[in-house]
Amino acid sequence: MEKHQVVPDIIDRAPKATLEISYPSGVKVDSGNELTPTQVKDKPKVTWDAESGALYTLLMTDPDAPSRQNPTYREVRHWLVVNIPGNKLDEGQVLIDFVGSGPPADTGLHRYVFLLFKQKGKIVSNLSVSNRSREGRMKTSTRELIKEFNLGDPVAGNLYQAQYDDYVRILHEQLAQASQK
Repeated sequence: MEKHQVVPDIIDRAPKATLEISYPSGVKVDSGNELTPTQVKDKPKVTWDAESGALYTLLMTDPDAPSRQNPTYREVRHWLVVNIPGNKLDEGQVLIDFVGSGPPADTGLHRYVFLLFKQKGKIVSNLSVSNRSREGRMKTSTRELIKEFNLGDPVAGNLYQAQYDDYVRILHEQLAQASQK
């Protein structure tokens, strides 16, 4: 997290544990490795060692929009799930539905950061963003989310990097269609 400047760009302290993240395409996230948007377009499997009886929040964010050199849209939320019982991600409450990486052409590598937080109690939120919407995704802040939900420091994390490939056009069309309705 420090090597890729996640600390200090989006969090103050790096998590001690590593999330295990694997995509249906067969690729795995490995501490900043480069993957393609095509490889990471589908929702991944995410696993961690959970405390019995604990609730967790999982966040996936891109701090590099539209580019790492000019992050004027920092951050873009790609996925947000709260109230996950233990490590049963599918039983959590999805606030922002998963969308894969969509770095615009000619903007270089973007960091895609996964952070896991142990909750202090149940989170109540009416937020609901589909995977066909940009609403609620742009110009967000992990630090503000931590404050809003009283999360504290992340307990686990991981990240990969990606840059434009042909799948990005399809993803952007999907998101643009929803905003035109």
